[in-house]
Amino acid sequence: MKNRRMFWQIAEKIEGLIESGLYPPGSRLPPERELAETFNVSRPTIREAIIALEVMQRVEVKTSSGVYVLESVNEKEKESAANVSAFELTQARALVEGEAAALAAMSITEPELDALQKTLDAMESGIDAEKADREFHLIISKATRNNAILIAVEKFWHLRDSQAHIKIAYSSVCSQSDKDRLEEHRAIYCALKAHDTQAARVAMHAHFHRLINSLFAMSEANALEEVRKKSNQTRDLYSLKHLVG
Repeated sequence: MKNRRMFWQIAEKIEGLIESGLYPPGSRLPPERELAETFNVSRPTIREAIIALEVMQRVEVKTSSGVYVLESVNEKEKESAANVSAFELTQARALVEGEAAALAAMSITEPELDALQKTLDAMESGIDAEKADREFHLIISKATRNNAILIAVEKFWHLRDSQAHIKIAYSSVCSQSDKDRLEEHRAIYCALKAHDTQAARVAMHAHFHRLINSLFAMSEANALEEVRKKSNQTRDLYSLKHLVG
């Protein structure tokens, strides 16, 4: 037990050095002998610590080459998240949250419906409307009694809030359609209150259908504006006004 505790301690210390940037992703760790001297432990203990780090996917052992530091899981997640577009997120949300609404319609409780009504009141008043929007969707996810769905929806919102390009896209669209958003949420609420699974699914899909079309419209408008700017720049570059003015 003592040896096991020791190699875990060494593994944690090496991981700390990796996190500090001393051994960045792609770099090679010092040889086993050098690590043993650094931490004043036996080489078998270092070997066990390296195995632990390999299981944790922090390092990769390459035969006859050495031990190399891997990119952390968090960094991989960040990179993957950065490649998700607002369109992809909205499509995924529609697929998952449409079924979540249908499932919630069968099991949602009166206290949960009351909580949903409070989010609608907040959205109508304009006080913390974005927070109320998020809470509305999370209440429905919790009402499914399915933790996997809840985790998925929470991750969707994390993506929306943590990725600048998605946050900007959503903010631009939502700020221009507060009335539409409120009416769509009310339709979802009414379907849930009636415990109508199909109506809940349709209402949720309608909400995201409008949202993704708004995103496309905004994207097209931005693209046209970019073309206009480039056209004006080209016109100014080749203008003959100075010859005929």
